[in-house]
Amino acid sequence: MKKYYLTLLITLPLLAPLPLSANDKVAEDNYVPSLITETPYEGRQLAIKLVRKTIGAIQTEAAAKHRVRAKYAEDPQLLMNAAELVAIEFKTIAIANDYWRN
Repeated sequence: MKKYYLTLLITLPLLAPLPLSANDKVAEDNYVPSLITETPYEGRQLAIKLVRKTIGAIQTEAAAKHRVRAKYAEDPQLLMNAAELVAIEFKTIAIANDYWRN
């Protein structure tokens, strides 16, 4: 069941674009102007940011996010699922950076 939930979290933003409110700024929405990074470390930091922004776009209620954090902080499987999401994003970034090789 958890894998299906995880898949839903990943694919949901792709199925329906989130509407922008009048208060949204284009510059804030473009938090990833490029997947190209100088180092693998910067790529990993970008991967973490992508996962955080994706989850934040899906769950916009701050109180709900805090309730969920308390649950996954104590569940090793949920933490591993979060790490897997970062790994997937990092793989995409690594490919975009030609694995940081010249």
